[in-house]
Amino acid sequence: LFLAVCAVGIGGTFQYGYNVSIINAPTQHIHRFLNETWTSRYHKELNPDLLTFLWSVIASIFSLGGLCGALIGGSMAIRLGRKGALLMNNIIAILASILMGISFPTGLFELLIAGRFLIGINSGIGICVQPLYIGEVAPKHLRGGMAMGSSIFLTGGILTGQIIGLRELLGGETYWPVLLSSSCFPAFAQLLFLPWFPESPRYLLIDRGDELSCAKALKRFHGSSEYRREMEDIQRECFALDGEKPKKPWQLFTDRGVRWQLISVIVMTMGQQLSGINAIYFYATYIFEQAGISAEKIPYVTLGTGACECLTALTCGLLIDYMGRRYLIIGGYLLMTLWSIVLTFSLTYQELYSWVPYVSMTSLFAFILSFGLGPGGITNTLIAELFIQSSRPAAYMIGGTISWISFFTIGMLFPFIVNGLKQYCFLVFLVECSLVAAFIFLVIPETKNKSFLEIKKEYHKLNFGRNT
Repeated sequence: LFLAVCAVGIGGTFQYGYNVSIINAPTQHIHRFLNETWTSRYHKELNPDLLTFLWSVIASIFSLGGLCGALIGGSMAIRLGRKGALLMNNIIAILASILMGISFPTGLFELLIAGRFLIGINSGIGICVQPLYIGEVAPKHLRGGMAMGSSIFLTGGILTGQIIGLRELLGGETYWPVLLSSSCFPAFAQLLFLPWFPESPRYLLIDRGDELSCAKALKRFHGSSEYRREMEDIQRECFALDGEKPKKPWQLFTDRGVRWQLISVIVMTMGQQLSGINAIYFYATYIFEQAGISAEKIPYVTLGTGACECLTALTCGLLIDYMGRRYLIIGGYLLMTLWSIVLTFSLTYQELYSWVPYVSMTSLFAFILSFGLGPGGITNTLIAELFIQSSRPAAYMIGGTISWISFFTIGMLFPFIVNGLKQYCFLVFLVECSLVAAFIFLVIPETKNKSFLEIKKEYHKLNFGRNT
């Protein structure tokens, strides 16, 4: 089971984290490449406004690709199987790497844009299908810890991208095309390792009706003595579904039986993206500068933020099946609310005392730790648990679509919010975090050690009223 999580993670959420972080290092080199290409092609200087626009397109088209990936990921998981969809997804990553790698020698920045779009599609599919596979192969008592594999690989991808993007490695002027095309290595790794593992047993029995392959897969994952309990659980779910086909995303919006599960997914996904974690990264350089860290050393200190996220994802993975989902996610949002207050004060009085910048720096790391311990890791885990087999792929498509739209929106609007409100932007995130915490407290039940059918029953009262 552990090796299966590693095999799906390396080509899944790892790619998302890796490709989000590697684009920051070569910013100046890509600017120079755009200028030189434009001059040699049109024999005139590139207009600074057009340069900013082209760079924005290169950076943000990734999230547009991610949105497309989220929209097709669920359908791929139904048609090709969870494992089949992940394997096919690597072809997109390899093609994207080739396009980004040859953009510099050919002098075609359009290939860079196309490559970033394709790697966005790859990340969108990976974020959708990987938690599906892990959630379906995990036994009840390990489901939380295993589902945290998605977050661990995502944060591991961010940290790896930050390390490889250092100017001593591939972040220098000579190697930046190699840096952008290096996302083919996780894709090759998954193509090498994933075929050794079985398809999701739930998919094999419920979607394909293949009981023999399901039993064989369960024996591989749970051992020949333990697999029967899992088999009975899948058969109960199969019987309850009574041949119901996988639903399309629009069918979920009209299905009263999943109304509150769907509202929960929408609130949690938007809450995660709009929680202020992007503001923290945006402010990180300024906070480090104020604390007296020189500009050359800031990339190395920024590694600390990546290491922080990675550490909390691992910690959350160890705690989730012991403490439960509700305590961690509500606690995470409440702590983020607290650190938003501290950051607002410390950034306001940054110039007054020499020790205040260190308070800002401590709060920044504490905010990241709180995010990783709760919302960062548990949101994806809960989406896998709130739905039964027929609704789960569609729920991931809806969750993924909202996540990417929120990611794109915050990327576009965020600079204006910061410029307008300055450090008081954290008051907006304070309100958002406390409202999401209140919603989770009032609506979402504890899902620890419960089968998918038991969780569905918990929501029955909310969906159909108290008397049914």
